[in-house]
Amino acid sequence: QVQLVESGGGLVQAGGSLRLSCAASGRTFSGLVMGWFRQAPGKDREIVGVIRRSGLTYYKDFAKGRFTISRDNAKNTVYLQMNTLKPEDTAVYYCSASARPLVNFVHGMSVTFYDYWGQGTQVTVSS
Repeated sequence: QVQLVESGGGLVQAGGSLRLSCAASGRTFSGLVMGWFRQAPGKDREIVGVIRRSGLTYYKDFAKGRFTISRDNAKNTVYLQMNTLKPEDTAVYYCSASARPLVNFVHGMSVTFYDYWGQGTQVTVSS
């Protein structure tokens, strides 16, 4: 079992920045593929990006150039740095983890790849 706890959400003005954190416990963190997802009201949960065990990252198009995922295996924590935030980034952001082998980046961009989820943290961007 893996427990994930997100933090760092809040209210920010458009153009601002936030850094989300996700602390993991219960399993060797370096052996996990970590993903960040988000879900806006009335919409499906969508991928933000993925970070592999190696530290290699993949991002959905809307996140490229604005968002950065990183991990600190010594702290069992994954981060999502979000810059130049827009009102359409408003959503609940979820951290996820998987111990499965990652075949390719498309594989890791799917909700079904992940077995463990955090409770989510609200990000609200005002215009």
